[in-house]
Amino acid sequence: MINSQIERLEIGMIESYEQTITDADIKAFAGLSGDNNPVHMSEEYAETSRFKKRIAHGLLSAGFFSALFGTKLPGYGCVYVSQNLNFRRPVYIGDTVKASVEIFKIDKEKSRVFFKTICKVKGKTVINGEAEIYVPDTAD
Repeated sequence: MINSQIERLEIGMIESYEQTITDADIKAFAGLSGDNNPVHMSEEYAETSRFKKRIAHGLLSAGFFSALFGTKLPGYGCVYVSQNLNFRRPVYIGDTVKASVEIFKIDKEKSRVFFKTICKVKGKTVINGEAEIYVPDTAD
């Protein structure tokens, strides 16, 4: 049976999303995740860290990949199978994160799509990795 939703996808397709990180974003993420590490929450503590000021949770920025997968590419109904992440640089309050996903492989038989994932701030990579996404048929 042909998966009509996966048929519209092609290697090389790219989607992006941008968001500027705020203090409120960090506090909300800490509340949801339970991660109250002072490097995220305390100016005083962060000043003594290698970062010199508060940084956003890495998974806050990585969460933008999920937004892209579920709403743009591949879109509604898809489900994460796996994701690996490499955290390259910190993200600070006020930074605008640009998350992008690019298809590099499609397995139509298993209804799986493989993506390169990258987040950048001011053109510099802050996170990169790869993801595998299950794409259901529109009839699922």
